[in-house]
Formats: sequence, C-alpha cells, structure tokens
Amino acid sequence: MDFTIPWASLLGGMLLGVSAFMLFYFNGKVAGISGIVSGALRKQKMDFSWRILFILGMIAGGVIAASFTQTAPVEMLVGTPLLIVAGLLVGFGTKLGNGCTSGHGICGIGRLSKRSIAATCVFMAVAGMTTFVMLHVL
Repeated sequence: MDFTIPWASLLGGMLLGVSAFMLFYFNGKVAGISGIVSGALRKQKMDFSWRILFILGMIAGGVIAASFTQTAPVEMLVGTPLLIVAGLLVGFGTKLGNGCTSGHGICGIGRLSKRSIAATCVFMAVAGMTTFVMLHVL
C-alpha cells in the first residue's frame, strides 16, 4: 500500500466514522473495541450476539481488504518477547484509561467527551514518545 497517497486512509477513516455513528444511532452502543471484546469474553447474554458479530465483521473485513492488495506481508522488526510486552502494556493502558483508542478517539471525541479528548491526547503523546525512543534511542 502506498502511504503517500491518503485516499485509502481517508476512505478508511470515513468508514470507521460512519460505522461508529450507525452503531451508536441505531443501537445506542459505543464502538469501543476493548469494551466490545471484554463483554464478549464475559458472555453477557443480552449483548453477546452483537458483540461476536462485530468482532467477526472486523476479522472478515481485514481478510477481505488483504485479499485486494498486492503487497508483501509485513516483516516484524522486533522480536516476539517485545511484542508480548507491548501488548500487555497496551492492555494495561486501556484498563487504566477506561477505554481504548477507538472508544475514546473515534466515539468519545465525536460526542465531545472531555475525558475522551484528554485520553486521546495522552495516547498520541505517548505514541509519539514511544516512536522516538524506538527509532532513535534503542
């Protein structure tokens, strides 16, 4: 994928926004992935089916999108232990921030939630610092 041409990113962002809006408008649900997955893992009877369908739709969307690209698979530049630690830190941050980037960044900002705006600013600042450290320090 050519990241110098922003059309795919623009289209993806628009589809995320429309999807989040439709889920909220028609079902009153926020498209926060961490909340959707944790609810599915707890098997809450009332909300279980839509959560599983949402997760399966995300997986299917990724598979379908990958089938349309001609690019080579991504090569991991870091080892598995570092990826595991990174995943655990993301999970801890999600719990600490009471939500993930999709819940705060897409849905929360769209609802003008001050907490979500602050959380998204923190996410972005930490992402920038992490990128700098990974590229220039380590």
